[in-house]
Amino acid sequence: MKKMNIDPASIREIFISNTDYDHMGGLYDLLNQVPVAGVYVPATTGHVRNAAIVIYIKEHLYLFRNIFSTGELRMGYHYEHSLLIKTKKGITIIVGCSRVGVKPILDAAKFYGKPYALIGGLRNFDKFDLLKDLEIICPTHSTKYRSEIKALYPKKFVEGGVGKVIKI
Repeated sequence: MKKMNIDPASIREIFISNTDYDHMGGLYDLLNQVPVAGVYVPATTGHVRNAAIVIYIKEHLYLFRNIFSTGELRMGYHYEHSLLIKTKKGITIIVGCSRVGVKPILDAAKFYGKPYALIGGLRNFDKFDLLKDLEIICPTHSTKYRSEIKALYPKKFVEGGVGKVIKI
């Protein structure tokens, strides 16, 4: 955060996609430093320490103007939700690991409009035809088939990473 000139005290809301350690491992240290107004987590998440407010999300939910949650999605013992941002171009979907599958996430996003961009971890996702209607594909984090996605969709593929700015 220091390298990106982000003042932790400016953070008012935190959206946690799932409770895996690599997604919320630094959360408690951050919550010890800043008065966060809300931490949004999937409904099946256990107790979240030190948060001013914890919002457990079960169903799709309006968060702020043009910002939504897919609601908690499940596959087996994996639970997660994704952040949706509605723009004039369509719905930008920010995912964690997509362990629940990309199709259920895309389907949940369609409740708010046409999916435009998919950004985040796509874990073991290999149903590449599901990406054909997207304009921006930015596989990050745990994506196993990044090179295959890049080869199939070179004009839509965006390299991601910490601090990367993507115009949506």
